Amino acid sequence: MSDTNNELLAALESADQIKVGDVVTGEVLAIDNDNQAVIGLHTGEEGVVPAREYSDDRNVSLADNLKVGDTIETVVISNVTSDKEGVSYLLSKKRLEARKAWEKLSFGEGDVVDAKVLNAVRGGLIVDVNGVRGFVPASMVAERFISDLNQFKGEDIKAEVIEIDPAKARLILSRKAVAAQERAEKLAEAFNRLEVGEVVEGKVARLTDFGAFVDLGGVDGLVHVSEISHDRVKNPADVLSKGETVQVKILALDSDRGRISLSIKATQPGPWDEVAEKAPAGTVLEGTVKRVKDFGAFVEIFPGIEGLVHVSQISHKRIENPADVLKSGDKVKVQVLDVKPAEERISLSMKALEEKPADNNREEQSNRASRADVAAYQQEDDGAATLGDIFGDKL
Repeated sequence: MSDTNNELLAALESADQIKVGDVVTGEVLAIDNDNQAVIGLHTGEEGVVPAREYSDDRNVSLADNLKVGDTIETVVISNVTSDKEGVSYLLSKKRLEARKAWEKLSFGEGDVVDAKVLNAVRGGLIVDVNGVRGFVPASMVAERFISDLNQFKGEDIKAEVIEIDPAKARLILSRKAVAAQERAEKLAEAFNRLEVGEVVEGKVARLTDFGAFVDLGGVDGLVHVSEISHDRVKNPADVLSKGETVQVKILALDSDRGRISLSIKATQPGPWDEVAEKAPAGTVLEGTVKRVKDFGAFVEIFPGIEGLVHVSQISHKRIENPADVLKSGDKVKVQVLDVKPAEERISLSMKALEEKPADNNREEQSNRASRADVAAYQQEDDGAATLGDIFGDKL
């Protein structure tokens, strides 16, 4: 054979040789157990498309998408040489589609694009942008840390392009920047729509140790733990659950800091609302000493209602320190002296239920006599005063 013929044969063989990265078209010869499709190539050789290389969908069924005789276009990602089977190739349909998508990209860094969240992984979110696989790092998903990213799986989101490199098929996105802008717009709308003192409906979005964040329609307001209930609440999760619908009263709107303060307890009847009717002045009640201070003792007379027994109202005897005669947990009887529901104050007396000691009566008489003596001393009628002048009708 001449040198010219040898060169022509080599050129033809080279033209038919399949290389990694080549785009090839073949015919579906078989589908093996729905795990892979066998493809016949124009060279007479065969290739396989595993299910994982057909689609990003992990649950894809090859049998539902392909049948024997179909023509399919793929890209060669590797070749395997076997003494028995000759040369076979590992093919990918999804990578070819991704390559074509990269070639059609019409956006760049700084642009905001629509993305579909395909999966949540430890480091962030895997998304699809017009057929291109992208990644949103966990730190760029939201303004605050989110421990469970699975909540975004399957969602359509808007994200800003942070880095794009077609040569490396690298696309990094940030949802945080877009979310911050959207939140600012929703806050502005909320501040125009809401009014302090208004009662509105919302849903509990998340719970923390210090309170509950309630979604008011795209923007969250905070119900501090002290504003959840008239009863003492240690942990908001004990009385509220995520997704629960609640009525809240708007306490404050701080547009400068973008904060909305809410109250649940302000929408509910408080323990003080009926105190004036249940315990008017003069009512005798039994209560429990809750706290003892230098100036008196606080006694709980109804659940959540405490009144003050001032030190001067504990006993007819002189009391220097209330702690000398009372302690937390003591059961005592008290009489209501005064009720001020608006100020959440009620004055109580223990002394009013005790009989005055006889010594006090004699002391009072002695004091009256002393005052009478002075008055009598000052009289100048005939220079003397009678016992009737001194004590009057008291004798």
